[in-house]
Amino acid sequence: MSLFFRLFYVIFAAIFRKRLAPLEESVIQLRVLPNDLDLQGHMNNGRFLTLMDLGRVDLMVRTGFWKIARTHRWIPLVGTAMISFKRPLNLFQTFELHSRIVCWDDKWCYIEQRFVRNGRIVTFAWTRGLFRGPSGNVPSKEVLAKAGYRLKSPPVPRALKLWIQSEKRREAA
Repeated sequence: MSLFFRLFYVIFAAIFRKRLAPLEESVIQLRVLPNDLDLQGHMNNGRFLTLMDLGRVDLMVRTGFWKIARTHRWIPLVGTAMISFKRPLNLFQTFELHSRIVCWDDKWCYIEQRFVRNGRIVTFAWTRGLFRGPSGNVPSKEVLAKAGYRLKSPPVPRALKLWIQSEKRREAA
């Protein structure tokens, strides 16, 4: 149940926080709760993925994409995630979740998310997502334009490019 409270809190807080441009970083503060734990007593690997949704929600609300999506009946979907666990998070520890849009292509938006505690990366992830409307996938350019942004995608970082290529090979197999 605490996940719903966290979701409502993130949405409510995002409404009153500073608006972000699409390439700015969202940072939210979170704490490891008892229902986040696995049998070893640290945050469950699946919970990281769940909490990443909260970071993306904050980012969408604060950039204006959330409002545009609701207006056009678009739903955000994650197509793929790549996550690397570096350090554990233990019960009641606080941490920051940093989320930012790295780049986009015609179909996908690529988002970097980092769990940070005491200035050190705990977990690092990339996700690729899109918006899907009643008529199908919505091109990234259209999402940006409807939100009032006329931007060209930044260059794709080399490491991300390698991940994208590996996904294309996997999909072709």
